[in-house]
Order: sequence, then C-alpha cells, then structure tokens
Amino acid sequence: MTKQEKVQFVIDTLETYYPEIPVPLDHTDPYTLLIAVLLSAQSTDVRVNQITPLLFERADNPYDMVKLSVEEIREIIKPVGLSPMKSKGIYGLSQILIDKHDGKVPKTLEELEELPAVGHKTASVVISQAFGIPAFPVDTHIHRLMYRWNLSNGKNVVQTERDAKRLFPKEKWNDLHLQIIWYGREYSPARGWDLDKDIITKTIGRKSVINEYLKLKAKKGK
Repeated sequence: MTKQEKVQFVIDTLETYYPEIPVPLDHTDPYTLLIAVLLSAQSTDVRVNQITPLLFERADNPYDMVKLSVEEIREIIKPVGLSPMKSKGIYGLSQILIDKHDGKVPKTLEELEELPAVGHKTASVVISQAFGIPAFPVDTHIHRLMYRWNLSNGKNVVQTERDAKRLFPKEKWNDLHLQIIWYGREYSPARGWDLDKDIITKTIGRKSVINEYLKLKAKKGK
C-alpha cells in the first residue's frame, strides 16, 4: 500500500466503525466545553463528566463562575486532579472572557491560547467541536496510533499534529480526531492491546511495533 492508500484505508475503516461520532465530554455550549476540556487534562472523560454537572449547577457561564471563589471551584473539581492549577485557570479565564470578550468564548486559536490554563490542544478541541473550525487536536491516543500506523515518527505531539494535518484532508480533521480517539480506546489501547481486534494496525502498522507485540505475545505464551 502507498502512503495515500494507507490514509484512505484509515479514513474508510473509521467511517465504518464510527458513522455517528459521539463527543466524549458532556457540554451545552462553547463555555461549558472549554471548562470540560480544561478539566480533562491528565484525567478521564468519565471522571470529568461526573464532576461537570456539579460545577455547572453552580456556574455554567463566566459571570456566575467569577462569583465563586477559587477555593470553592477547587473544592468541586478536586476529584479530577490538578485542582489547584485548574481552579485558578477556570476563575482567571472566566474573568478575562468577561473583560475582553463580552463573556463569550473566542473563536481563534490565538485568543484561546492566551487564556490561563488553556494550551494548544484545549484550544484546538474547542474550535473544532464548538465552532466546527478544522483543527486536529492530538491526545495520547492519536499520538500512539499515528506512530503505530507508521504515519508519524512519534517524536512529539507537535510533529504528530503536523503529520496528521499534512496526510488527512482538512474537511475530515474534526471527525477523524474523535474517531481515532474512540478507536484507540476500544481497539488499540496502550495496555491490554489485542492486535487481532485492531484491524488498522494489523493491516498497515509499523513493522517494528507489530514484531515487538508478537515477540511479547510469544514470551507470554511460553
């Protein structure tokens, strides 16, 4: 298979597996999505979805959020981890949205990345999922799979994002980013990986990755 055929195989397979693409984080508008994505750093979507209803019951917009203290926010979000940094970020960005953006979430990467506790990945998720603007946020699943599929050398997420944007058509970025995440969780996880169930890696995967997998499997089988 040529590189282009491999890319098409990935697109077609993911389309078959995920014709309807669920959004992992529960939210109702750009602001609640921004907060949910910020909370998801080094946490699970399941945990975040358990905590956000408690937070949004108190404050689901920047005006209500700044009425809470950083300590009150921290107390609510503690179970998701990194609560000192995240609570300051949530309070700080809410104040900036009020002061600079009429309480609305901006639609550009640059403006989003200026907000406290909002990095490139968070900003990319928000513009793609809230506003439908093409972006390719790279999380650990996408980083791992792009390497396994021999579509990126996997040196860092910046390189992986660059490769993904170069290889995949722009109009597919927003869908693919979510489809790859779901596929990575269900069929190509970091731990407990079963190559037989992972049709994409089995078909186009990096030879060294597959050989390593088979070697470990043979060792366990002894």
